[in-house]
Amino acid sequence: MIEMNPEIIAIIMLGGVLVGVLTGFPLALPVGSVGLIVGYLVFGGAVADLLYARLFDLIRSYVLLAVPLFIFMGTMLQYSGIAEKMYDALYLWLGGLRGGLAVSTVLIGTVLAACVGIVGASVTMLSLVALPAMIKRGYSKSLASGSVCAGGTLGILIPPSIMLVIYGPMANISVGKLFFGAFFPGLILSSLYCSYIVLRSLFQPKIAPAVPVEERAVPFIKKMTMLAVSVAPTALLILAVLGTIFWGVAPPTEAAAVGAFAATVLTAGYRRLSLEVLKQTAMLTLRVTSMILLIGGLSYAFAGVFIGAGSDKALTNWILGAPGGRWGAFAVVMFIIFILGFFIDFVGILFIMVPIISPLAGTLGFDSLWFAIMICVNLQTSYMTPPFAAAIFYVRGSAPPELGVSMGDIIRGVIPFVGLIIVGLGLLVAFPQIILWLPGKMIK
Repeated sequence: MIEMNPEIIAIIMLGGVLVGVLTGFPLALPVGSVGLIVGYLVFGGAVADLLYARLFDLIRSYVLLAVPLFIFMGTMLQYSGIAEKMYDALYLWLGGLRGGLAVSTVLIGTVLAACVGIVGASVTMLSLVALPAMIKRGYSKSLASGSVCAGGTLGILIPPSIMLVIYGPMANISVGKLFFGAFFPGLILSSLYCSYIVLRSLFQPKIAPAVPVEERAVPFIKKMTMLAVSVAPTALLILAVLGTIFWGVAPPTEAAAVGAFAATVLTAGYRRLSLEVLKQTAMLTLRVTSMILLIGGLSYAFAGVFIGAGSDKALTNWILGAPGGRWGAFAVVMFIIFILGFFIDFVGILFIMVPIISPLAGTLGFDSLWFAIMICVNLQTSYMTPPFAAAIFYVRGSAPPELGVSMGDIIRGVIPFVGLIIVGLGLLVAFPQIILWLPGKMIK
C-alpha cells in the first residue's frame, strides 16, 4: 500500500478516467481499470472486498429492475410506428405555420420522452421520420437537425426516464418524486425549444417555410381522427405508467412492468407485433441493460474507492471553498457536471459523481430533490455537446445520405438549444416550485 494525499488521489482518478475516455476506450474500461489500480495501491488486497461490496450493493437494488422494463417499453414503441402516426397528424395541423414541422418534431419528441425514455431510439425515429420531411420542404439543415437532437434528448429527463431511475438509488431519493419533479422542467424545455423555433422562423422565414396549402388539404374530421388515433393510445400508456405512481397504486418498478405490457398491447393494436419484433426488442433490451449495468457497476465501485480514500471530502472542501457562498459552490458543481458532459456519458457521470456530490445538497441548504433535478436538467446538454454528443452521432448516422446533412450542420443546429437549457436552469433557480410543487401532491 502507498500513502497518498486524498487530493492527489482525486486528481489521479478523475484525470485517469478523462484520459482513458479521450483515447477512445469504452467508458467502462478506464473507470474499472483506474478504480482497481488506485484501489490496490491505496488499500492493497482489501480493495477486492470493497469492490465486491459496492457491486453487490448495486446489483441488489430493487429499483434498478425498472431499467430493463422501461427499455423494453421504449424499444417496443419504436417498432409500433407511433412516431410516424403522430408526425402525419401534426404535419397536417401545424404544417401551415412557419417552423411548424420543426415544432411538430419537438412536440413528438416530448410525447415520445414520456413513453420511450431512450435517447437513441427517440433521436433515430425523429431522424428517419421528421428530418427528411423538413429538409425536402426547404428547411435549414441546421435548424432541422437541431430540432431532432433537442426533441429526442428530452427522453432522459421527462419521466419515465432511465436517468431518474438510476439517480434515485444513488442519492437515496424516491424515484417517484424524481419523476414528478422532472415533469414540469421537461415541459419548460420543450416550450423554450418551440418558442425559439417559432420566433426564429418569424424573423428568418426562408429557413423554415410553411407547407403548401394543397399538401394540407384534408377534411377536418380526418385530421381529428388521425390525431386521436395517434395521441389517445399514447396518453393511455403515459397514464398507465405515471398515473399508477402518482396515485400511489404502484412504485416505479411495478409501473415499469405495466408500461412494458401496455406498450406490447399498443404495438399489437397497430398490427406491428410479430415474433421478430419481440426478438429484436428483447435483444436490444438485453444489450442496453448490460451496457448500463456494466458501466454502473464499475463506476459505482470506482466511486467506492474514491470515497474510501477520502477524496470525496477533498473535493467537497474545494467546492465549499468557492467564492460566492452556497450559490458559488452550487455554480461550481453545475460547471463540473456540464464539462464532464462533453466527454462522458450521463450514465458514467451519474454513477461516479452522484454518490460524491449528493451530500452537498444538505450541506449547502438546498432541497435534495431540487438539487437532483437541477443536475439532471444540466445533463441534457451532455447529449448535445461535442466531442461526445451522442445525439449528434445518432442523427449523423441515421439521417438518409441523400439529405446531405453534415456534422457541421448538426453542431450549428444544437448550439442554440444548449443555450436554451441554460436559460431553463435559470428559471428553475428563480422558481424552485416548478420542481417541488407536483411531487408534493403525490399520494404516498
